[in-house]
Amino acid sequence: MATDASNFMDRFPDRSLTLRRWIRGRWRFDASTVILLLTLSALVAMGVGYFHALKPIPLEINGQARLIWSNQTTVAGVLHDASITLFPEDRITPSLHARIPVNQPITIRLAQPIQIQVDGNTLAWRTQSSTIYAALKEAGILLKTEDRIWANGMIVEPSLALARIAENPAPISLTIQRAVPLEVNDNGARTTLYTTAPTIGEALRQAGLIVYLGDYVRPDLGTPIAPGWQVYIRRARAATILVDGRTIRTRTLGERVADALAQEEIELAGKDYTIPAATEKLDENATIQVMRVREDFVTESEYIAYETLWRPDPSLEIDQRQTAQTGVPGVKKRTIRITYENGRETRRTVDREWIEAAPIPQIIHYGTKIVKRELTLPNGTTVTYWRKLRVLATSYTAATSGKARSHPEFGITAIGMRAGFGVIAVDSKVINLRSKVYVPGYGTAIAGDTGGSIKGRRIDLGYDEWNLALWYKWVDIYLLDPPPAADQIHWIIPDTPRERLTH
Repeated sequence: MATDASNFMDRFPDRSLTLRRWIRGRWRFDASTVILLLTLSALVAMGVGYFHALKPIPLEINGQARLIWSNQTTVAGVLHDASITLFPEDRITPSLHARIPVNQPITIRLAQPIQIQVDGNTLAWRTQSSTIYAALKEAGILLKTEDRIWANGMIVEPSLALARIAENPAPISLTIQRAVPLEVNDNGARTTLYTTAPTIGEALRQAGLIVYLGDYVRPDLGTPIAPGWQVYIRRARAATILVDGRTIRTRTLGERVADALAQEEIELAGKDYTIPAATEKLDENATIQVMRVREDFVTESEYIAYETLWRPDPSLEIDQRQTAQTGVPGVKKRTIRITYENGRETRRTVDREWIEAAPIPQIIHYGTKIVKRELTLPNGTTVTYWRKLRVLATSYTAATSGKARSHPEFGITAIGMRAGFGVIAVDSKVINLRSKVYVPGYGTAIAGDTGGSIKGRRIDLGYDEWNLALWYKWVDIYLLDPPPAADQIHWIIPDTPRERLTH
């Protein structure tokens, strides 16, 4: 380079001064640069030496791994390089003055900062406890069972782990709400509750004391809680009321059935009543049935049979009748009181009874005139009779009379005659026993027997067992002369049985 410069100055003498000045300035610049470079080289050498001495050191803070580069030999030195400051409650393994462990991390467990508000004071605390209860106990704060704990605005249990509240090292705010005593008189049963509830109603609910709508509570359930409150509860009785097809389940403070009805605005009108009675004492869980009573009145009519009066008339022949006055039934009326209970008829009673119209008796004249007549029999003989009757004739023998042959009275009639042909059974209230009777188709006979089924206009013709002829027909018979005394004659005889006329 110097050769080149000399050649230049020789060739261009007029510019040699300028070149020499440039060369002198360039030399000064290169010297400063050399010094700077030497300084930088020294610093780089020092840095290379420093970094060559650094080594990685693993840390574990609250379970999270971290790597620190340091050339320190003690744990405290490493924390200094990492700008980590510990509080007395924090825990580190190994200790600060120990040498850096080989092949294992430095483990740090930071204490959880807590701000505690209790009993009007605010306390800052740091703890290694795992639960709220342990942390409070560590801080000298004792809890009652009924005290309430608020953590960061939420109600929590003392057993809750602190780790579940805070996911970062920020302080946890704990507020202790002390339970206050509340004296309760529940229908005479006295007890003391400790509560953190805002109102009396909420305190009773939390204590499991159910207050029903009908219960009386003093002070009111919405009253704010204050120490020293005394609560009086008067329990209403449960009752079920059955009324007008409805079932009402209610509770009442009343002592009697009537009180429960009045509370539900149920009125008893007229003869309405209740089961149990309205004046009865009301039992717990009583069932009250309201009986609605309604009365109706109806008028009934009943016919009164008229009486038949028989009057003898000597101008009429026997068995002739003449109606002198037609009978008219009377009318009896009564007012019936019909009682309905809940729509069902329960009884009927006669409220009033009277005769609307008296019956008019029927008057019949019957003949008492005896007229004797003659009757020519089939054999040509003549007999005299004083009465002719239309009767139903049947027949019987001793064997069909109802007595066994071994019976001592077998075959003996009512008047002691031997049963058989010529003896007939009659109703002695129609035909006198021992009367002589002529029966067409049978002959003359003696009324000598009676029978259980021989009543009114009916006779039973006697036969021997070997010559029984079966009868069942209506026939005119003749009572033969002489007639009995007037007081022995049956002037009025029954109209039964009645002959059925066929066409």
